[in-house]
Amino acid sequence: MSALFETDRDIYEAIQAEIRRQATQLELIASENFVSRAVLEAMGSVMTNKYAEGLPAKRYYGGCEFVDVAESLARERACQLFGAQHANVQPHSGAQANMAAYFAFLNPGDKILGMNLSHGGHLTHGSPVNFSGRFFNVVPYGVREEDGHIAYEALRELAQRERPRMIIAGASAYPRIIDFEVMAEIAREVEAIFLVDMAHIAGLVATDVHPSPIPHADVVTTTTHKTLRGPRGGMILCPEIHGKAIDKTVFPGMQGGPLMHVIAAKAVALKEAMTPEFRTYARQIVANAQALAERLVEHGFELVSGGTDNHLLLVDLRRRDITGKDAEAALERAGITVNKNTVPGETRSPFVTSGLRIGTPAVTTRGLAEPEMRQIGDWIAEVLAAPSDESVTRRVRTEVAELCAAFPLYEELVAMA
Repeated sequence: MSALFETDRDIYEAIQAEIRRQATQLELIASENFVSRAVLEAMGSVMTNKYAEGLPAKRYYGGCEFVDVAESLARERACQLFGAQHANVQPHSGAQANMAAYFAFLNPGDKILGMNLSHGGHLTHGSPVNFSGRFFNVVPYGVREEDGHIAYEALRELAQRERPRMIIAGASAYPRIIDFEVMAEIAREVEAIFLVDMAHIAGLVATDVHPSPIPHADVVTTTTHKTLRGPRGGMILCPEIHGKAIDKTVFPGMQGGPLMHVIAAKAVALKEAMTPEFRTYARQIVANAQALAERLVEHGFELVSGGTDNHLLLVDLRRRDITGKDAEAALERAGITVNKNTVPGETRSPFVTSGLRIGTPAVTTRGLAEPEMRQIGDWIAEVLAAPSDESVTRRVRTEVAELCAAFPLYEELVAMA
């Protein structure tokens, strides 16, 4: 019998219910994935007990010889995987990685250019409700509303006019390849620091499915989950010249003791990402996203930018009689998990929205491929054509459960749930 079951049955039951939910529903949230059993094992290890402020061989506590091994491996593997000179693997999240990178190069009040949140950007790229918008003078750039692509020439003109201290590339809902080389040129023209937040595409970058920002950026931040398929956490990569400034800003500048069990799990995930199997996986993520996009277009859905080059697609629902919020809820009732999302030119609240963000990393981890993507596209079309029809919802949910059973997830855990 489980120790957790004996100690806290409420939490035990919540975890078991979450295991069943993940196993029986289709996870299409672009920022989520399913880690390996090895990553889960490292995350649940005794390394959670150890305080290790500082860096390997430079700790403020004793007894760190074995956590030093884990962190050193994570740093070395991150540099090897991405071709970087320096890595800090201690940030607890992508948001904290961004915070550390900003404060390593900027002072409060400095001007930054970040992608507009409603055009696909991220909260930490300058949203007024976020620390980035509160501490810095943010000027947003965006996409051309007619085609959904980043307007690079408009960005160049904006940068020359505003003369920012930093330009940020990266997004949370941009379905196209980002031209890091052009953005680096723009940053150099105005003597700005060029930061790339590759949180969403890190797994694609690691496998050459998406161009790498490493040769072009002054600093690169990322999460270690999403397409990289590791534990929830953050990481910073940079040239060696900036390494000390980054390390000092992470600790003691921003956070205290690192989460050593998470860092151990990051090391495991980085090792997994070096394998040929992971390269095949990353290519399939994109193939699946494109197959799903094509099927939705066949059903008459409008996609921002018309399609996708990466792991996600953004559905524009403004010509349909349904909001993003209602579409998300209808699909969840049918066993398909997505998230509501703003679209370029958004007029609704971010709590309602006019779009859906759909991603393929998690379903690709389960082993689904193009035929299943086309079936999922059919289900999405059926549910959104009749979101209040309970008979459609029940039928699709049954069929979704059958598909999930054919591509099982965490079988041993499900058997115990």
